Amino acid sequence: MITLKQLRYFEALARVRHFGRAAQECAVTQPALSMQIRDLEARLGVDLVERRPGEVVLTPIGAEVARRAESVLAEARDIVDVARHHGRPLTGRLGLGVIPTLAPYVLPTVLPALQRRHPDLSVELRETQTRHLMDELGRGMLDAAMVALPVDPPDVETMVLFEDPFVLAVPADDPRPADGPIEAASIERDRLILLEEGHCLRDQALAVCAGGRRDAMGLGATSLSTVMQLVASGYGTTLLPQVAADAEGHNPHIKLLSFTAPRPGRTIGLAFRKTSPRKAEFCVLASLVCEALGFCPPPPPAPPPQPAPAQTRQGGPEAALQSN
Repeated sequence: MITLKQLRYFEALARVRHFGRAAQECAVTQPALSMQIRDLEARLGVDLVERRPGEVVLTPIGAEVARRAESVLAEARDIVDVARHHGRPLTGRLGLGVIPTLAPYVLPTVLPALQRRHPDLSVELRETQTRHLMDELGRGMLDAAMVALPVDPPDVETMVLFEDPFVLAVPADDPRPADGPIEAASIERDRLILLEEGHCLRDQALAVCAGGRRDAMGLGATSLSTVMQLVASGYGTTLLPQVAADAEGHNPHIKLLSFTAPRPGRTIGLAFRKTSPRKAEFCVLASLVCEALGFCPPPPPAPPPQPAPAQTRQGGPEAALQSN
């Protein structure tokens, strides 16, 4: 019988494609990991990997086994969660992912509130781009992730946290008045500074400025702070999420311009696996996040209307027949 240990070792090997790195990730020696993989192959009666100098290549059946191993391991983690958190919401470990354009601006407020309300909860944070968060969420490495919606994976469920409108950050000597809202169509697309490829905020900015050059200014920064420094130096403008405005907009060399309605922006939500047994906890977490940040989550959708019961004359159908 194959074991969860073997599946865990093989999943790590399939992901990093290197015996040494997989062994290090699993906190075992390389010979021990290699022996378990050999035993797994023997029990299944197939070759899962091609062993080449310095690299590992999955066989076609190995790729399929790796995909199924991810699902099995995620289900196993869910079983543990059911037992550990039954009747004790938001206790123990919580693997929480956050996108980089959100983490520095909400976590300093959210984490202390979470610690005060749920002192037995240990939060393990992961800050990276959405595609990495969705991958790690699907493999059970994360329990939930705060991201900009929508997200693609069909096995992921989401709930809305809050709306985050954009403002336009421009150099302080920009002639437009700070107290006068501007039209989104007035953005100078050729002067727009964007985050590098892979950041969802880049795609959202391009969507607002549809028809603009995708290589605007030829600049691609890795963080909002870098982008804002470029704006302060007069290199161009950028779309800044409102949630980051207080932290990034205090530079005297920057001016923030608001948009006319309907204001462009993004929707921030909490994502988690549809199969996770901790959905009730995530609802509590979502409410706490909104409360800490001063937002009110949208009301839950109204239940579908129920058909009205058929009305009959007093006395039932027999009485109605007798009266005619």
